[in-house]
Amino acid sequence: MFPIAYHPIYKHPLPEGHRFPMIKYELLPQQLLHEGTVTADAFFEPGFPDLQHVLAVHKKEYVDDLLNLTLDVRAIRKIGFPLSAELVERELRLSQGTILGAEKALQTGIAFNIAGGTHHAYSDRGEAFCLLNDQAIAAQYLLDTKKAKKILMVDLDVHQGNGTAEIFQHNEAVFTFSMHGKSNYPFKKEVSDLDIELHDHTDDFKFLQTLQNTLPFLIEKQKPEFIFYLSGVDILGSDKLGKLDCSLDGCKKRDEIVLSACLQHGIPVQVSMGGGYSPELKTIIEAHANTYRVAASLYS
Repeated sequence: MFPIAYHPIYKHPLPEGHRFPMIKYELLPQQLLHEGTVTADAFFEPGFPDLQHVLAVHKKEYVDDLLNLTLDVRAIRKIGFPLSAELVERELRLSQGTILGAEKALQTGIAFNIAGGTHHAYSDRGEAFCLLNDQAIAAQYLLDTKKAKKILMVDLDVHQGNGTAEIFQHNEAVFTFSMHGKSNYPFKKEVSDLDIELHDHTDDFKFLQTLQNTLPFLIEKQKPEFIFYLSGVDILGSDKLGKLDCSLDGCKKRDEIVLSACLQHGIPVQVSMGGGYSPELKTIIEAHANTYRVAASLYS
């Protein structure tokens, strides 16, 4: 059984207007356990990361402002959540969950974080519900501890991984690949090592064909020793914040392409869940649960 990072604080209650995006972190583990996709012993609760690992990616002044709750009003507004000690603790723990997940994936082949995918967090600021960039922190951790020499970031959220692109823009050991909606947030995009911009209403066929024509080539050319996969489900046609037209089945086939490629090439992969904002919560849970179901079928 593959390991999954989860901590009760992931679901920390926010003011009423901010709660919906967070509810899935409570319900998804329940669904996976209920249907038997995973068992309770798959979950592990991360503690706090060593701050040196966070500071290897994020600027000290920004991290200090988070820890001391001294971010200015404009910076808090860009994040989109009211700043609180509980929210900062959540981000620290989910970052540690991705660090530990990366370590565990080196042993098991794959590991998940029930949250994470906070790819809009820059080195010096947060944006769009992202305070600390969990996969960037974990990627740099693997490099610094010499557990990997070359890393591929595969970001298939509907939104570009702008923070991840900025953080690794001068780091040749990390190749950043983002396939996202061209007209989706962020409207001013950063430059990843490879950006594929999809037009509005891109359907399953075009999305999957593009991915299938790209990922194997990237793996062959870059020869990564580790892959971080951001499996956002906001590519669904039902998503309130996305502009693509992928179906639940198409989203699941996307996961099959990525995870099958990792398994085929023997490359460990850490998966963080990313975005999902369909109007019906059951759609979000089903799409995220499919990623685990695919993993269970491949890594059994």
